[in-house]
Amino acid sequence: MSLRLSFLPVTTGLAPGGAAPHGQSGATPAQDRWSKLMVAAQRGNGGAYKRLLVELSAWLQRYFARRLPQGEVDDAVQETLLAVHRSRHTYEPGYPLSVWLSAIAKRKWVDQLRALERRAADMLDDAVATPGHEAAVMDASVLVSLLGELRPAQSRVIQLVKLEGYSLEEASLRTGQSVSAVKVNIHRGIARLRTIIMKNADVE
Repeated sequence: MSLRLSFLPVTTGLAPGGAAPHGQSGATPAQDRWSKLMVAAQRGNGGAYKRLLVELSAWLQRYFARRLPQGEVDDAVQETLLAVHRSRHTYEPGYPLSVWLSAIAKRKWVDQLRALERRAADMLDDAVATPGHEAAVMDASVLVSLLGELRPAQSRVIQLVKLEGYSLEEASLRTGQSVSAVKVNIHRGIARLRTIIMKNADVE
């Protein structure tokens, strides 16, 4: 079975029955159904497995949409489904599949956050190492969702240099900050973003 999972629809919303496994103490009918489908899949029922993956895909879309930039959601869903596929033999019948799934999803969420943090750091290093008038544009989907957490002086120069492509000198003229202050605020702003990302990684 190909686990880029071409048969899975990219959907939003919860699994049928409004299943929302993460953080709930009691199993819903949909969650009970997930456990039964997984047991059937472990016994070789391909139809049950396909149905289970479709339902898990819907819930994972909702889970990651609340936790990641939109452009990262589909990859996180697929990575989690791959992990489910590789680990399906470890699921123990009678144990809530919702809890088992949530643990996998959280690990993949943390992995995705760390990948974004590394990407931001690499792009910052490239930008600072590039002299003069060539600006490197950072992943807008990551920064836009986080800039509101920064000081205005930091968010403004990151917006100009990383998102809009202005040079350090042009950002200096537009903001009234010196070129060295622009560089410092970019460095400190990115460091702050890293802290925010890693702090969020520890939040359920």
